Amino acid sequence: MTNTAASGEKPPPPSAGPAEASSDEARLAELGYTQVLARRMSAFSNYAVSFTIISVLSGCLTLYLFGMNTGGPALITWGWVAVGAMTLLVGLAMAEICSAYPTSAGLYFWAHRLAPARSAAAWAWFTGWFNVLGQVAVTAGIDFGAANFLAAYLNLEFGFGVTPGRTILLFAAILVLHGLLNTFGVRIVGLLNNISVWWHVAGVAVIVGALALVPDHHQSTTYVFTHFENHTGFGSGAYVVLIGLLMAQYTFTGYDASAHMTEETHDAATAGPKGIVRSIWTSWIAGFVLLLGFTYAIQSYESARNSPTGAPPAQILLDAVGATGGKLLLLVVIGAQLFCGMASVTANSRMIYAFSRDNALPFSRLWRTVSPRTRTPVAAVWLAALGALVLGLPYLINETAYAAVTSIAVIGLYIAYVVPTLLRLRRGDDFARGPWHLGRWSRPVGIAAVTWVVVITILFMLPQVSPVTVETFNYAPVAVLVVLGFAATWWFASARKWFLRGKGPTAED
Repeated sequence: MTNTAASGEKPPPPSAGPAEASSDEARLAELGYTQVLARRMSAFSNYAVSFTIISVLSGCLTLYLFGMNTGGPALITWGWVAVGAMTLLVGLAMAEICSAYPTSAGLYFWAHRLAPARSAAAWAWFTGWFNVLGQVAVTAGIDFGAANFLAAYLNLEFGFGVTPGRTILLFAAILVLHGLLNTFGVRIVGLLNNISVWWHVAGVAVIVGALALVPDHHQSTTYVFTHFENHTGFGSGAYVVLIGLLMAQYTFTGYDASAHMTEETHDAATAGPKGIVRSIWTSWIAGFVLLLGFTYAIQSYESARNSPTGAPPAQILLDAVGATGGKLLLLVVIGAQLFCGMASVTANSRMIYAFSRDNALPFSRLWRTVSPRTRTPVAAVWLAALGALVLGLPYLINETAYAAVTSIAVIGLYIAYVVPTLLRLRRGDDFARGPWHLGRWSRPVGIAAVTWVVVITILFMLPQVSPVTVETFNYAPVAVLVVLGFAATWWFASARKWFLRGKGPTAED
């Protein structure tokens, strides 16, 4: 991995002075856009957004029940290791392209610049729509998970009955909270994201420390690394292992946020790619420690799996450290999840803003408006929140709806993640690298990334519970096909005549 320009020039200094800001704005202008959003974020703040959205205290724990049912301890442990390694390769390939094209448009813009001139707009159009779908689903998954854990806490503390309707109400309230926070502008969100990094690090340390020291009983290492459980209804262990990878893969989503925040970041061509890669490997380590802590501390597998709270990690905390300590640690988890959802709305709104800037969404004129006071896309913030709410509503009738939402998030985002990488591979030596690149490792990393995404895209559209009924149907393929069908219809009816006209092909083509 090389952190110098291909020409041998030294990268710009790490300070955020006027010359650097001018360079960032000049590069953005070269890409066809005018600086409108406020460029206030440091490299650490950029990294913090992606680290917060990955949020091991959110993804790992909200899908912990899914992991307990689809593989159990062995899959929870080894699945995390394997998926983390493959995700790092996907992130490395993305980061190299981010360095070349640091713009909030992110993935769809990269696809446009890297595709053959005749089909560039089409590649960009469909990449953008998959990105929007994935971003909205991630926001839904994060805030729905937070609502589920908040309901568990309210049940423990106040006897709050956990029902689908009440969980949806909490879900809606959390989305409104995150919409309001993002409405106030990038400074308060940036500050909270910086706090979130340390909240996650300290939170993992405190929770794992308590789970390691307080309980009298711990599971054996053999149990944690080899014990297999299957509560899916499927007879094939291999099938269960494969679909069980969703727990880890869903957690490793949202790190494209560092790309979407580049127009608000100083030294974007370096800070953006570093933010992507750093957020993945730090989350990989933190998540592994967290999952080991919870799995070693399981006192009763069936008690946790069938917890009346609806959240097995909450039951594990209660069984291991007692009611008072368990509820306090649960609040740490909920706080991390709320930070995560806030950052997800931020990144989601920037993608909506950028896509609308190119007229790619219905009513784009509204979604691309920027508040003159805060210089943030307020309308896009509320569209992100509303879209997430709509995706979560099937929970009222479908008990596996949460797993379906997470599948949609993974499928939508990872297709969008890997399309630019595929096009980058086809480009070969014609790709003009940015100041951060992979050197000779670019091609093998890219091939591995594309292969992995093809595999998981197929896996996470498959049934997750047997028998398949209305209540257990994985509606991820339906959601993906509806969005794809809408995008295709609009493309052939109209968008192919005007989308991204005047923004390519460039000299690279």
